[in-house]
Amino acid sequence: MFREDLLAGKTVLVTGGGSGLGLSMSKRFAEVGANVAITGRSAERLEKAAGEISTDAARVATVACDVRDPAAVDAMVAEVTARFGGVDVLVNNAAGNFLATTEDLSPNGFNAVVQTVLYGTFHATLAVGRGMIERGTGGSILNIVTTYAWTGSAFVVPSAAAKAGVLAMTRSLAVEWATYGIRTNAIAPGPFPTEGAWNALMPTPELETEAKARIPMGRFGRHEELANLATFLVSDGAAYINGEVVVIDGGEWIASGGEFNGLTRMPRDAVKGALKAMRGK
Repeated sequence: MFREDLLAGKTVLVTGGGSGLGLSMSKRFAEVGANVAITGRSAERLEKAAGEISTDAARVATVACDVRDPAAVDAMVAEVTARFGGVDVLVNNAAGNFLATTEDLSPNGFNAVVQTVLYGTFHATLAVGRGMIERGTGGSILNIVTTYAWTGSAFVVPSAAAKAGVLAMTRSLAVEWATYGIRTNAIAPGPFPTEGAWNALMPTPELETEAKARIPMGRFGRHEELANLATFLVSDGAAYINGEVVVIDGGEWIASGGEFNGLTRMPRDAVKGALKAMRGK
């Protein structure tokens, strides 16, 4: 679907790019011609990921950075800019999350998630956005949010609050920074198995089974599906898409909202039989 030179000449910076969905997106960006810079807290993990992203070391940069630290983020963006001449695309993917009953949540636990997700996104956006504005080149910012950014969700209150803030930031900057030629969009993924987040959010087979049952398509997302969506949204092919959040979850969130959507979990013949019997009465 995508030309090999779709992102040629562009530099993409991915936070949390050393593993999981961040790594999958980074690989796809490199496959279609982009220079890719990845950042995260573990230099060792980043170096390992760089070898997976491209065999051409000149097209991949790694800079260890904690996005919670604005000074560190500024220095990281400056290093990437010096290496590639600027950043054309920022993907705010770095995140943290865990399941917890809110009454048992500590201030530190709340702060750890919000500082990474909301503050980290702001720090990276500001550092990269200022560079885009200064150079007058425009660019694209893509934030990774979640469907419960607008519905909320039990047991992940810090993440829900932080992602809601990121979504509001996405839409706010889409208006404010459009005059600079900067597009700001978001992707809201449903369940996509990853080594880190999956262990934290799907710690038992029972929870995994329940999560899959909520998805009308009956399966979890595949990394290449999200990577392809991200590639399209940051490309020139999506030049008029601004301020949008695209859901990629197999229909999960809309299925959870309908009064009778739970019937989709039953065998269809059983549903039809029950409805026929009801009409017969």
